[in-house]
Amino acid sequence: MDKLTKLRQAMKQNGIDMYYIPSSDFHSSEYVGAFFQVRKYISNFTGSAGELVITQDSAVLYTDGRYFIQAQSQLEGTGITLFKMGEPDVPVLSKYIKNTIKAGEVLAFDGRVVGAKIGIELKTAVEEKHATVRYDLDLVATFWEDRPSLPAGTAFLLDEKYSGESTASKLVRVRDFMAQKDVAAHIITTLDDVAWLYNIRGNDIPHFPVILAYSVVTLDCAYLFVDRAKLSAAIVDVLAKDNIIIKNYDDVYDFAKSLSGRVLLDRAKINYALYFNLPDTVAKIEMTAPTTNFKAHKNETELYNIRWAHAKDGIAIAKFMYWIKETVKTSKITELDAQKKIFELRAEQDGFIEESFGTISAYGANAALMHYSTDLSNPTPLENKGLYLIDSGGQYFEGTTDITRTIALGEVTDIQKTHFTAVLRGMINLSMAKFLEGATGINLDILARGPIWELDIDYRSGTGHGIGYLLNVHEGPNGIRWKVVPERNDSCVLKVGMVTSNEPGIYIENSHGIRIENEIVVEKDVKNEYGQFLKFETLTLAPIDIDAIQIDMLTAKEKAWLNNYHQIVLEKISKYLTDEESEWLINYTRAI
Repeated sequence: MDKLTKLRQAMKQNGIDMYYIPSSDFHSSEYVGAFFQVRKYISNFTGSAGELVITQDSAVLYTDGRYFIQAQSQLEGTGITLFKMGEPDVPVLSKYIKNTIKAGEVLAFDGRVVGAKIGIELKTAVEEKHATVRYDLDLVATFWEDRPSLPAGTAFLLDEKYSGESTASKLVRVRDFMAQKDVAAHIITTLDDVAWLYNIRGNDIPHFPVILAYSVVTLDCAYLFVDRAKLSAAIVDVLAKDNIIIKNYDDVYDFAKSLSGRVLLDRAKINYALYFNLPDTVAKIEMTAPTTNFKAHKNETELYNIRWAHAKDGIAIAKFMYWIKETVKTSKITELDAQKKIFELRAEQDGFIEESFGTISAYGANAALMHYSTDLSNPTPLENKGLYLIDSGGQYFEGTTDITRTIALGEVTDIQKTHFTAVLRGMINLSMAKFLEGATGINLDILARGPIWELDIDYRSGTGHGIGYLLNVHEGPNGIRWKVVPERNDSCVLKVGMVTSNEPGIYIENSHGIRIENEIVVEKDVKNEYGQFLKFETLTLAPIDIDAIQIDMLTAKEKAWLNNYHQIVLEKISKYLTDEESEWLINYTRAI
């Protein structure tokens, strides 16, 4: 019996007419541990973003433009219909549910993995059809016999030489914000915010160095809800010095029932079950957690460390580019071999902990899938021609990296060179941006997208996302895209110290994919009668493959930027390479 049939049986046994499955965990995390991968288990779709709606006679999966091609392939034969989010003929999720459910029917979901904002939206939608909602059912648990356990990783303290600020100082800032808002308690549910506030990291989620935990901060103490086995005695002692009280992970729901007065929370991040455990008498002050904005502004210690992390990453990438270009000429290698190689090269770097996300190692047409995953059982072989794309990153004690390079493995076509150069031009133009304080990523996106739009081509993703410090590789509230996407929370005013990716691309289905990605950080420029001007410093230090450039497409200014960038790369990393690698780098960073 297939999983969808089993789910429908469980629905029928529990009197459920419609069941909703998001991709999240109890903390609204983008990437989740194996225990929470219910949507993947039911649908076979492996992308990080997607939502399932199941009835007895229909099943639909919503996902965004990054995954249209991948989802279409992986859903084949499952009986699940793909709904492409944002397309003109696709209704938003709540409207689809409202239009589908009938009077007297019941919509159910596990309220611990559904955000309060979407949960309330769905509840309102079905009640308008005189239907009802249940949020206490994890139906898949009734038949997923070999379901993985909740993660049981351990925590470690992040020394102040890396964090640049003590927990005591961070708590003072949080409490000052609470006092300004006149609130008695602040509920923090997002794992990166908890990790940042208490300067702790862990390994509960692959590539995302956090532990499962909630926190409640009051004006005189703080509570950390976590499996105590994750914390060493030394960590408990350190936390106790700041009057941080440790409670069991699941106790947060009963603790919420005891709160009173004005409570600060983020409806978009707190889960539905926890939200509705708060007493009706509590005044909910709903806004983005102050820690989300605090941690986006990297301090001087963090920025100093991040530059080192990118130097280490650049060494690994340069070694990789030399290896793949030389090896593919004479040896049989695959996407998987390349994926393993970049990991090995990063692991050689001091302070490396793990990858910051699953590496995208994609050759030829595979690179047209923005979030392609290599077939581990039958990896695609690389050939001495065409384009290869690698999107990868590392978690170092010195920070989090994310870099994409598209590499010519041999002869490339004229159209591929044209597309590569358009992407490069967009990346360079955004890198050179000068803008007034108060601008957002929406004001700047055209700089990256413009050369690609000139070809009547677009890419179905943002141009850039915020990046955490030894935290999640996708961090709000900063980002760069051409329109507001409310659920992404990445359209804030750009401020000094915010680190963002710069990654335009072109993806031609069944042909090729190109992405060039650097990390950039906002810094001050001149200040005059017009206001404070800002600019970007490029953090990433890795060569860009000049073999794939149509040089006459570049302006003089773009060539100057690229030549200067390559000289910086050469100066910073060549001394860490072998003689052969260094000689190669000198050639590939030559002025054009």
